[in-house]
Amino acid sequence: MAPSSYQPPTRGDKAEAGTYSQSVDSNLSHTHTTVAKLLEGKGDAVFSVRPNDTIHSVVNTLKEKRIGAVVVTDQNGTLQGILSERDIVRRMADTPGQTLPQSVQDLMTREVQSCTPEDLLNDVLKTMTEGRFRHMPVLKDGNLHGVITIGDVVHFRLNELEYEALRMKQMIVG
Repeated sequence: MAPSSYQPPTRGDKAEAGTYSQSVDSNLSHTHTTVAKLLEGKGDAVFSVRPNDTIHSVVNTLKEKRIGAVVVTDQNGTLQGILSERDIVRRMADTPGQTLPQSVQDLMTREVQSCTPEDLLNDVLKTMTEGRFRHMPVLKDGNLHGVITIGDVVHFRLNELEYEALRMKQMIVG
């Protein structure tokens, strides 16, 4: 006996032209998601400081903006480095009580790993995980275009997974 919600096809019903089965493309679509897609939702706001700024001013910026790192740029906006909470904490351990007056250029990471809007999120996540860092500047045509964090990537991917699960439920239920 068919469930009570089942109604057999009747004359005039349109036959489905195709099926909605899973494919390699649909199952691996998340592997093609780019940094640009993440930035669409996040925005491209970047908090930057200058190399001659003090660590004290950076700490205040990190606290006020509730962020974990700032990019270091020159007066033209060209990327010079990045400074994170971890960098500051490590220096505080080395120079207790003397860290806040120091300048950003003394603590910043100069060899910055960056990505482009066209880079795939999975590749960026892998780079960040292997490099053990949480913030990555996004450069477009050599200019600073945004900053993404490992948290941004994970959050974006979780939202994708929730959407994929919802789509699967809808396919099953009809």
